[in-house]
Amino acid sequence: MSGRFAGRRVVVTGSSRGIGAGIAERMAAEGADVVLTARTLEQHDHLQGSLQETAARLARYGTRVGIVVADLVDESDRARVIPEAAEFLGGHVEILVNNAAASIQKPLEGFSVKRRNIMFEANANAPLDLSLATLPAMRDAGEGWIVNVSSDSSKLWPGPPAEFSPTSINISAYGASKAALNRLSNGLAMEVYGTGIRVNTVQPRAAVLSEGAAELVGNMLRPDQIESMEAMVEGAVFLCDCPADFTGQITVSLDNIENFGLTVHNLDGTPQ
Repeated sequence: MSGRFAGRRVVVTGSSRGIGAGIAERMAAEGADVVLTARTLEQHDHLQGSLQETAARLARYGTRVGIVVADLVDESDRARVIPEAAEFLGGHVEILVNNAAASIQKPLEGFSVKRRNIMFEANANAPLDLSLATLPAMRDAGEGWIVNVSSDSSKLWPGPPAEFSPTSINISAYGASKAALNRLSNGLAMEVYGTGIRVNTVQPRAAVLSEGAAELVGNMLRPDQIESMEAMVEGAVFLCDCPADFTGQITVSLDNIENFGLTVHNLDGTPQ
């Protein structure tokens, strides 16, 4: 495996399981010091995975691994994440991966404002606030990487009478929150262009069956509608060391792999 991220200071949100845990492991495998953050320190009520389990997997790579337990829906709670991470890492956050998300899937009709607000707080406001918290130090350093994990559900449908897939009728609110994330990412990239800070989003082309996704839609998908965790991570990690002029982009994991000739690796950094 390479030492591509040797000594880099990284924060990955939503890293108790799923895509976040995969990205965190791959970064540690390539030499990064990583701070993990999520709500679940020890055990979730019904989903597998926790911050302690992710930290235990990362420990074998010999880099520094820290944990910040935080509920990113809570504005005061998320305000702690970047300062506490920087204190543990012994320096400012150089790479921020905003992966944490809330996915509440219901039709818009009858969808409560409270639930909509939870998704927009987790999926749009929290990534923006964390990104803004990293900017001063990144600007002083003349470089930084912010990667926001989005979703294909952010795309518009052509409208009636287009057919719905079995899950589509439930994802309008979630998709709207991810569309907001894409727009915020693009706008922030424009604002900081020229400082060396890159801001991009990445989304899977097909479903990645993380623990949460498998529970929600796993039994509704055909094999051709599923993307491997390793491919998604490869497409995301590419954005964690992209050049300064690659910014403001809304990217797709498999497109990154194809367009830039990337080799998909296992989460421990070895080629597949």
